Amino acid sequence: MTRPKRPLVRSGTTVEEMARALADEIVRGTLAPGTKLGEGGLGERFGVSRTPVREALGHLSAMGLVERPPNRRAMVAPITDRRLTEMFEAMGELEASCARLAAARMTAGERNALDALHQGARALVRAGAQEAYEAANSRFHGLLYEGCHSGYLRDLVVATRNRVSPFRRAQFRLPGRLEKSWDEHDAIVRAILRGDSEAAAQAVRAHLFTVSAASAAFVTDRHAPPPKE
Repeated sequence: MTRPKRPLVRSGTTVEEMARALADEIVRGTLAPGTKLGEGGLGERFGVSRTPVREALGHLSAMGLVERPPNRRAMVAPITDRRLTEMFEAMGELEASCARLAAARMTAGERNALDALHQGARALVRAGAQEAYEAANSRFHGLLYEGCHSGYLRDLVVATRNRVSPFRRAQFRLPGRLEKSWDEHDAIVRAILRGDSEAAAQAVRAHLFTVSAASAAFVTDRHAPPPKE
């Protein structure tokens, strides 16, 4: 039986949009491990040529979501619990370092901007606005990276965040995760506003531990084999 084609996303989809859409499908389990990712089929689906498809597959390969064997089609890579844990451990330590420095180095204006963004996100939580909160969450962490006033550390943490971003997005699909995320951010903000570097680092580390567990729970649930009848 011929497998139905996935719908065209839209003509002219950018590399970033294509990579994000495919990453989300892999994390959700819509694209199972071992699934072949033909450049021609993806190009037809997204309305683009093979060149941006290759770039998107390169991004996904860098994230560890796609394998690209020599002279063979790319395929969806398996997601192991160990690899996911290692990635979030590194993310937690890098972000904790950013928070520690941000608590000591942020200007008054930067602290006010962080707090204003955080307080504004409360309305998004109450409204259950998942996508809007996800965007605010990304800006929140971006302010921490900039607030550490270390360009090298910022580059390291951004590169690592890009690799785990599909999993971080997945956490918000779990019930009650928006509220818990805001509460965890609140502990970070309060520590930074009072200039407590160690408390800020500990709050971020605890936050990333919870994010890791929530993301793993979502991924494990979606990738679990169906029950036998």
